[in-house]
Amino acid sequence: MMPGSVKRKRILTYISRPRRRKGMDILKAVVFGLFIISSYISTTDAVSSWMYLGVVGVSPLVDQDMGMGTPPQSLADQHQSDISISYAHSVCAALPGLVSRQIEVCQSHPNAIQSVSNGARRAIHQCQYQFRNERWNCTAIEDKQIFEYTIERGSKETAFIYAVTSAGVVHAVTQACSLGNLTECSCDMRRQGRSTPEGWKWGGCSDNLRYGISFSRQFVDAPEKTLQATKSEGKESKNARNLMNLHNNEAGRKAISNLMRMQCRCHGVSGSCEMKTCWRTLPPFNEVGDILKQKYEHAIQVAGRNNEKLLQKKKRHITPLSKSDLVHIHKSPNYCVEDIKKGVLGTSGRVCNKTSTGPDSCDLLCCGRGYNTQVVKQVERCFCKFVWCCSVKCKTCVTMMDVHTCK
Repeated sequence: MMPGSVKRKRILTYISRPRRRKGMDILKAVVFGLFIISSYISTTDAVSSWMYLGVVGVSPLVDQDMGMGTPPQSLADQHQSDISISYAHSVCAALPGLVSRQIEVCQSHPNAIQSVSNGARRAIHQCQYQFRNERWNCTAIEDKQIFEYTIERGSKETAFIYAVTSAGVVHAVTQACSLGNLTECSCDMRRQGRSTPEGWKWGGCSDNLRYGISFSRQFVDAPEKTLQATKSEGKESKNARNLMNLHNNEAGRKAISNLMRMQCRCHGVSGSCEMKTCWRTLPPFNEVGDILKQKYEHAIQVAGRNNEKLLQKKKRHITPLSKSDLVHIHKSPNYCVEDIKKGVLGTSGRVCNKTSTGPDSCDLLCCGRGYNTQVVKQVERCFCKFVWCCSVKCKTCVTMMDVHTCK
């Protein structure tokens, strides 16, 4: 169990949507739940970012049957709906890491906040998978602001985090629309029923990417736009970090847009394809992670110019940045040696691959310090067979293997 996991479970319990109970019971639950949340936040050393929702998890805040904009069937339903919406508004205001604009979006679309949480969690898992063999392995500091030091650094890793979390929200919200989990959106019906010159027809349930992107821009971009609005009162209306973060947010959304695919179903006698019905679907999120990892490898260092736009640094011939490029302002540390002040954990103790030539090799991962080797006994089931009827019998195999860890 990781540090702080008990507290997160407690939060998860009290951010679940209220059941159909009496008004006083719900209000008591709201007050007690908000007390637990506020107590937790007050003991947190750093201010959380919205990405922290991927750690704590959030359940739907409003009953779908009593959702926003759903006409009440009776006075009792109206009362229940008012309490449910009031509960959602209170919880939105208490969620960790949200700026005022994000709280407003949460209160306007209370059930979408669960998709935000799912998207952030999806992004964190994908980040840790993509960098599992790298010196920086996307470690999340769970008892403080998630990715705290990396977020502040303005490096290539910062760029990846912003892009993948923005893409995660798009992916989760769009998916929720298609599944009917959100009352404010559904499938993308714009092309529904139209025929094409190729002889197939648009149909089915196309994933509503437009809504997912629009929601992501409202919610994910809010902290940067809030900061820009604050700075507009001074001499600088924008700064390079704001522009960098907004650019990488959009690059994450662009990655999903570029990977959208068409899925078709044939119609005709005996399985013939006399007519096809096609619809657009989201890519698996691991494909989005793969593309963003490639963009990370070729991330472009930039500098602000006149506080209005980003330009490539150290380039004689200025070329415009692509919207799909990842950009960063500062160079990355080497991540070899532990530096608590900078949030660098180092690679000492990490498992490396002696025979690899990639980033997980003992030469690269251990930064030339060498490695220790331990012989570890591994016990596993093997030679499994199905026995009629109805069981599977296996033997137990014991193997000795070398495990190499960085010094």
